[in-house]
Amino acid sequence: QVQLVESGGGLVQAGDSLRLSCVASGRTFSDYAIGWFRQAPGKEREFAAVISRSGSGTYYSDSVKGRFTLSRDNAKNTVYLQMNSLKPEDTAVYYCAADRGSGRVYDYAYDYWGQGTQVTVSS
Repeated sequence: QVQLVESGGGLVQAGDSLRLSCVASGRTFSDYAIGWFRQAPGKEREFAAVISRSGSGTYYSDSVKGRFTLSRDNAKNTVYLQMNSLKPEDTAVYYCAADRGSGRVYDYAYDYWGQGTQVTVSS
């Protein structure tokens, strides 16, 4: 069992930055790739980014590539999602999730999920 807790969301203006954190407890954190997904009101949950178990590999959706950056500190059981140049269309609830596999873009591949943190970007 892995417990995930996201934090760092909030209300910002377009062009601002936020850093989300995902803190894990339970099983060995470095055994899991960590993905971030987001869900906007009235829309399906979508993949945003994923980081490999070691942190050496990352992959981003086209909608966030070049603006969002993932990093992880396995000693602190934490993954960080740095979000720059935020846009109103980034408004969503952001979830982190743990994948025992290589880190995939499909939400059904993930074994554990956090409760989400709200990010709201005003224009």
